[in-house]
Amino acid sequence: MTGLRIPQTLCLLLAAVAVPLCTAADWPQFLGPTRNGVSTETGLKATWPEKGPPVIWEKNVGDGFSGPVVVGDRVILFHRVGDEEVVECLSAADGVTKWKTGYPTHYQDALGKGDGPRSTPLVADGRVYTLGADGVLQCLKLEDGDKVWRRALHEDYEVAKSYFGVGTSPMLMDGRLLVNIGGKGGAGIVAFNKDDGKEVWKADDHDASYSSPVSADVGGRQRAVFLTREGLIALDPANGAVQYSKHWRSRMEASVNAATPLVVDGRIFLTACYGTGAVLLQPTKEGLEEVWKSNEVLSCHYGTPVYHEGYLYGFDGRQEETARLRCVALKSGKVQWTAESFGCGSMIVADGKLIILTENGDLVLANASKEKYEELARAAVLTNRPCRAPIALADGRLYGRDGRKLVCWDLKK
Repeated sequence: MTGLRIPQTLCLLLAAVAVPLCTAADWPQFLGPTRNGVSTETGLKATWPEKGPPVIWEKNVGDGFSGPVVVGDRVILFHRVGDEEVVECLSAADGVTKWKTGYPTHYQDALGKGDGPRSTPLVADGRVYTLGADGVLQCLKLEDGDKVWRRALHEDYEVAKSYFGVGTSPMLMDGRLLVNIGGKGGAGIVAFNKDDGKEVWKADDHDASYSSPVSADVGGRQRAVFLTREGLIALDPANGAVQYSKHWRSRMEASVNAATPLVVDGRIFLTACYGTGAVLLQPTKEGLEEVWKSNEVLSCHYGTPVYHEGYLYGFDGRQEETARLRCVALKSGKVQWTAESFGCGSMIVADGKLIILTENGDLVLANASKEKYEELARAAVLTNRPCRAPIALADGRLYGRDGRKLVCWDLKK
């Protein structure tokens, strides 16, 4: 692993233009520097023992499905401890707490799926942004955790109650923090000033989903791409003007959109369960052209697929029905191979390999190959199921958590 570290601002700039060139060790937001689960790190282990890769440190944590993020020598953990949602800054070297900041929460999951936060923090320009399960959006100083600003979005925008609280992770574009809120009065998507939390603009009337937005070149211009509860929206981050939209959701009311859109070479890939399926869209001057669509290819419940050298790797099928792992050709939608009864999880592609933490707590290493499923290593590493928090990879260290502990593993050769 190279010791080169590109400044955080440059990493986020590269993410904003959707060019996966950042080679820094940081993992500053949901799904990494480019918000697509792709890491540019190399020199990682090609296998590991039956007990898993070496553990550098582990730490007891509270409830939640929020993934850890890493910037420099700091790990940001967002979890629920008692009746507080707590942001905790840890040392990447040993897991020791540097600071922690909490605020009261009264969120109770109506379906018993956990009361902790689901949204993954965002770190940029010395600030930490978090979005809690009951809609509290806040900005803290990375240095010491002091509050810069805080807003109760569900109160401010009269958001209707959802199935599992707030699950979308904020995105930063052009100095604006973008969130799929699902509020009343045209506040489906809202942009906030990153420095003071004030509203900059609001757009559409779509309800909120559990999917997170991405930044990408769509139709020749940089757009914020959302999969809301109703479907696709690609809009101008400067003013919220909608460029493209497409209805893409199940007819079932008891359904969610959760996987994040993938934009590859200007084409947009969407996927959802509940009889919805997957679609590849080509933006044109006239609108969105369907390249292919199917409910028999890669219908992902909540985990976002990763893209590698022309192929998608993702979890096909409902979580409660034991999903399968699949490789699919992006351009054609052809299924290359299927690993049956694999289950759902969180996945990163790095160094030509798939790194997966399954819902059942298994850490899996497999080749990112279109030819066949080839598992290189597997170890049972976490026990508080289900493990749904996204994993993070930074400077050769892999971070994964369940509802009881956060573990840092050494993946360097």
